[in-house]
Amino acid sequence: MKIYNKYIAAIALSLVLASCKAPMATVIQDEVKNTIPENFSQNEQQDVNNNSGTTPWRQFFTDPNLVSLIETSLKNNQELMITLQEIEIAKSGIVAKKGRLSPSVRAGLGAGVSKAGRYTSEGAGDASTEIEPGKEMPDPLGNFEGGLMANWEIDIWKKLRTEKDAAVAHYLSTVEGKNFVLSNLIEEVADNYYELLALDNQLDIIQQYIKLQTRALEIAKIQKQAAAATELAVKKFEAELAKSKATEYTIRQEITEKENQINALCGRYPQPIVRTKESFMSIIPQTVYTGIPSQLLANRPDIKQAELELKAAKLDVEAARKEFYPSLEISATLGLEAFKPSYLVKLPESIATSLVGELAGPLINKSAIKANFQTADAKQIQALYEYDKTILNAYLDISNLMSKVKNIDQYYQLKSQETQALDQSIDIANQLFKNSRADYLEVLLNQRDALDAKMELIEAKEKQLSTVVDIYKSLGGGWK
Repeated sequence: MKIYNKYIAAIALSLVLASCKAPMATVIQDEVKNTIPENFSQNEQQDVNNNSGTTPWRQFFTDPNLVSLIETSLKNNQELMITLQEIEIAKSGIVAKKGRLSPSVRAGLGAGVSKAGRYTSEGAGDASTEIEPGKEMPDPLGNFEGGLMANWEIDIWKKLRTEKDAAVAHYLSTVEGKNFVLSNLIEEVADNYYELLALDNQLDIIQQYIKLQTRALEIAKIQKQAAAATELAVKKFEAELAKSKATEYTIRQEITEKENQINALCGRYPQPIVRTKESFMSIIPQTVYTGIPSQLLANRPDIKQAELELKAAKLDVEAARKEFYPSLEISATLGLEAFKPSYLVKLPESIATSLVGELAGPLINKSAIKANFQTADAKQIQALYEYDKTILNAYLDISNLMSKVKNIDQYYQLKSQETQALDQSIDIANQLFKNSRADYLEVLLNQRDALDAKMELIEAKEKQLSTVVDIYKSLGGGWK
């Protein structure tokens, strides 16, 4: 018998050891993070001490109307509210994983009835048992019980701790995700606000242009009466005036849509957007300091989110690998049990206890565990690529925006000069037309060119402001 027991123990031990053979995870290395260039541009030395990404948005934006819109959006935006709930879900995941480290204790009550066959070992035993002298065992036999039951998986391989650490990393990534949503939301509100101001100014320009064309049409009609112009000139001016009025209604519709877009970001129904359009063209864009590229790793929430997701993915792989190892579970019960309720209070006869320890591991048909491990390993590699892509895109985004800031500034200066020259040419053309020294085509072309230049100048101002906002967000600003 002793030899037989030794064989059983040896076989059990070999089965447990066989279950411990787990595949190795893919070793990943982050190359992009370690190869970030020292500067965003090879031609410039970056300002290390001043990084606009660390500037709080309340200091970066000075327009009180814009600040008010941003505050409203931070309170009511539905996408932000959804993200906050994702944080709560991730927080609950930590609590759930942490709870598995402790024993689970349940309290329960039970009642039942059973009848064993007379010619079975259980039936024969019940028939020959006397609880009290002269009283036979009830038939059928009842069973009443109540007590505490505990189960505890001993974390001998630190699998449960690894799962908890993965949940913590995922939770922290959702917090950074919230910060990224904040940054994008603030940028979107600011961009739409500047676009709305640009549309307001374009509407003013087109209305001024309509007045100018109305006067030009009146002059053409007078000159026709004096035989100094033809009916063709009158019709051309009428057509140009009708075209400008149609453009006015197009801009009005764009203003309405832009207001509603801002209201949607603020999580509210359509209402007027309070703004001051008169000072739009005189707004001086904020000076943006880029700092050094490595600061992106600390400032940009999307990069920190991707880094934490990578950490969580690595921990998930480690936890999935430990599923191949045997687990040790301890079960214990303590309670009262009897075939009649009145016997439950008879102590210590009614006390029932048990203590069981079980060491078991997967041996055959481990395909599900292998599939989970392979999935976790693939997600780990995927998270690495996502992290590297986020860093690379951030660097390229800022590099493009830095170039755009310079070029849009030059573009704005040249458009200002063009607008001034065309304004002067309109006055000259109108004077020559009154004196019959220029035809109507010269007047029309000058007016069209001036209108286009002024519209483009307003668009350039809007792009100038939006580009500064974009680079501020790209440097990691807007969420603090």
